[in-house]
Amino acid sequence: MKNDKQSAHAPAVCRLPSAVCLAVLGDSVTTDHISPAGSIKLDSPAGKFLMEAGVAPNDFNSYGSRRGNDKVMTRGTFANIRIRNALADGKEGGFTKFLPSGEILPIYDAAMKYEEQNIPLVILAGSEYGTGSSRDWAAKGTALLGVKAVIARSFERIHRGNLVGMGVLPLEFANGASVESLKLTGEEEFTLPVIDENFTPGSVMSVIASKRVMMDGREMFSDMEFQVRVRIDTPVELQYYLNGGILPTVMKTLK
Repeated sequence: MKNDKQSAHAPAVCRLPSAVCLAVLGDSVTTDHISPAGSIKLDSPAGKFLMEAGVAPNDFNSYGSRRGNDKVMTRGTFANIRIRNALADGKEGGFTKFLPSGEILPIYDAAMKYEEQNIPLVILAGSEYGTGSSRDWAAKGTALLGVKAVIARSFERIHRGNLVGMGVLPLEFANGASVESLKLTGEEEFTLPVIDENFTPGSVMSVIASKRVMMDGREMFSDMEFQVRVRIDTPVELQYYLNGGILPTVMKTLK
């Protein structure tokens, strides 16, 4: 998205393709919020997929019973009817704002639109992100939606490791910062840290959040830099992340 506009001031880190926010979530977001196990609604992306596949609504069953179907589970990611996304303009459930048009869409549908435009995604969250049961699809579905990083105040231990194992970057706000203290709305574009083989696990690095502003009648970007602790905690996790996750790492060793 952000490469064809001027910047209000020079960035502090090398720019990568800008990522946009898929969801702005609060504290104690559980793995059931991220990957629900409950019933599949008729008008949900997963329900529509099953209908198109010839499955009668009475036979939808639940997300938990369809854990072997990646197409259902990806569509069910962030589809919990009780999840609250600050980007959804007050609409409760698995919805978000597709930023290029401003329309409110199911999170899966918005993610696929971003994928069509090759736009990477981030999640913003509060404390204890990923708490609850160690539900593997919470990390799998996140990765399959095109999310490249989750920026949160803190992570539940197992879910943090699962994110790394799926090639998703867990970033913790440093210095006591939060979405609220930084006045992030989720409508910014984010430049993420560059992680390479020289990275030291647990390092503090910079994220740049860029907001569109009008200056002298021209659209420009105003950049705000904030610090995050990169929660890749061990050299082994670093190799997982650099290879794109655990499975690509295993496949690489078999060659």
